[in-house]
Amino acid sequence: MIILKSPQELAVMREAGRIVAQARRLVAEAIRPGVSTAELDALAEEHIIKAGATPAFKGYHGFPASICASVDDQVVHGIPGPRRLREGEIISIDLGAVYHGYVGDGAVTVPVGKVPGEVLRLLEATRLSLVEGIARAVPGNHLSDISHAVESYVVSRGYSVVRDFVGHGIGQQMHEEPQIPNYGPAGRGPILKEGMTLAIEPMVNLGGYEVFVEANGWTVRTRDGRPSAHFEETVAVTAEGPLVLTAE
Repeated sequence: MIILKSPQELAVMREAGRIVAQARRLVAEAIRPGVSTAELDALAEEHIIKAGATPAFKGYHGFPASICASVDDQVVHGIPGPRRLREGEIISIDLGAVYHGYVGDGAVTVPVGKVPGEVLRLLEATRLSLVEGIARAVPGNHLSDISHAVESYVVSRGYSVVRDFVGHGIGQQMHEEPQIPNYGPAGRGPILKEGMTLAIEPMVNLGGYEVFVEANGWTVRTRDGRPSAHFEETVAVTAEGPLVLTAE
């Protein structure tokens, strides 16, 4: 069942999203060679708590941290720790916050120092595919119009879309219906309605789309070892058009 949110609920989700956006920016600004992923995790957690919210990821199904920190060929769900970032890497930061019972969720991929041009182009294509997907989050469209827009943009740039992990509905729970693949034909699935809230999150690989989960049960990596990028926003479907809730 897809849960529609009232204007009052959307206002609370907007605050949750603002906290996510602020924490995401603070972490992105702190990314540089030599910083550890644990230090980035602590920075995000401190901000979320000081803002009056709770880290949504910490303890979720046993996840041990407040952010996912996924480096280079790690697609999603990287666990922060002592690893220090090195020049030329990229890191995807995914984080969430619970504010007055509602969840915000967002992600960004950031270069560490100077990064090869082909990798920077991957990041930009992934970010722009999210923009394309968000633009379809309007009443009357089908859910798969979002999916098709993301995939079309990604494939036109020569990249591949991860198929094993998808976006999702969001609200009082981190993961609500519907699931939102980043691939597939247009014109399928539920009709979008005012009050739907969606976490749209392209995961895009420089190489093939195949991935696997590490032995820790969390970290997802590309099968071919090539880099992956991940961008995400929490978006509300409104009569005035898509409303990005995870904006400052």
